[in-house]
Amino acid sequence: MSEYNFETDAIRTQVERTQFLEHSSPLYLSSSFVFEDAEDMRASFAEEKERNIYSRFSNPNTSEFVEKICKMEGAEDGYAFATGMAAVFSTLAALLNSGDHIISARSVFGSTHSLFTNYFPKWNITTSYFNVNEVDKIESLITPNTKILYAESPTNPAVDILDLELLGNIARQHNLILVVDNCFATPYLQQPIRFGADLVVHSATKLIDGQGRVLGGVTVGRADLIKEIYLFSRNTGPALSPFNAWLLSKSLETLVVRVDKHCENAYKVAEFLENHPRVSWVKYPFLKSHPQHEVAKKQMKHGGSIVAFEIKGGIVAGRNFLNRIKLCSLSANLGDTRTIVTHPASTTHSKLSIEDRLEASITDGLVRVSVGLENVSDVIEDLNQALQ
Repeated sequence: MSEYNFETDAIRTQVERTQFLEHSSPLYLSSSFVFEDAEDMRASFAEEKERNIYSRFSNPNTSEFVEKICKMEGAEDGYAFATGMAAVFSTLAALLNSGDHIISARSVFGSTHSLFTNYFPKWNITTSYFNVNEVDKIESLITPNTKILYAESPTNPAVDILDLELLGNIARQHNLILVVDNCFATPYLQQPIRFGADLVVHSATKLIDGQGRVLGGVTVGRADLIKEIYLFSRNTGPALSPFNAWLLSKSLETLVVRVDKHCENAYKVAEFLENHPRVSWVKYPFLKSHPQHEVAKKQMKHGGSIVAFEIKGGIVAGRNFLNRIKLCSLSANLGDTRTIVTHPASTTHSKLSIEDRLEASITDGLVRVSVGLENVSDVIEDLNQALQ
């Protein structure tokens, strides 16, 4: 347990200073590290001492980044990856064996869905889905070979909320490993381990970086599970680069002030959209109209940076909306300083059947807005003119 507050840990957690007594952590752009003698080398490879051997295993920059995330999430240990999807895949692949079974919320990131449906079945790993509004059916999906319960909250892209405490109780009662993708919330807004999660996964590419510069991922949680993930990753090679780790660690120093402003802007955008005649509905966790508003208030500090809304007119209206955007960016990213809009039904989720999209809460007119740090009146004006 840290003796400092969240913001202080984000800024003051650093690797040991070198002989140059630098104030800001230096970059360790080295692929490998040297040993003092044969005994030091033997003991290091035998894991009798903690030290850097090779940057695929560990590096001072990645270690600093992981330590910060562990303190923020209340985790015992962690490992950093080259991308968010490397974190998702390696975490699951390290812990699952042929014949194992996953239970997952149906509303998950598209690439995660592809892992579950296209790739894991090759290794005889199966997945059963539950809808976000049917969590009471989770226990009926549990089989003797179920090993992992997986969820995102808030979900991508429909911004639904899952009760993490409820999921934690189910996982504990049935001896399952609860893995939560906390990308949309960041460790600042939500700490799933407090509610029973065993592992927390982040795409650090999003709000943790916050400026659309680098790719990265991280998994933190129980030390015994992280050891398995570390050994798998040490041998398969999805490690985060030292430069990206250095940049992401520096980004964490401003996470609180950035996310506070993202949330303030997003709430104002959500309020505006909720009263627009071209909009059927809006989902933002801290709007009282959100179906899981009370759950969001229980487990989140603020509502996050993502707003989902339904534009009247379906796919055609969604495409027209994108074509009329002037200020906001059309991009597949989120969590950037710049506001980004996407229309999943015609882009990121266009290959799914209508039935599969609807089961994931993706309607034809759904638009996802990742609200940035611009003056919010400019963002609202751009959205308003694009909705005309």
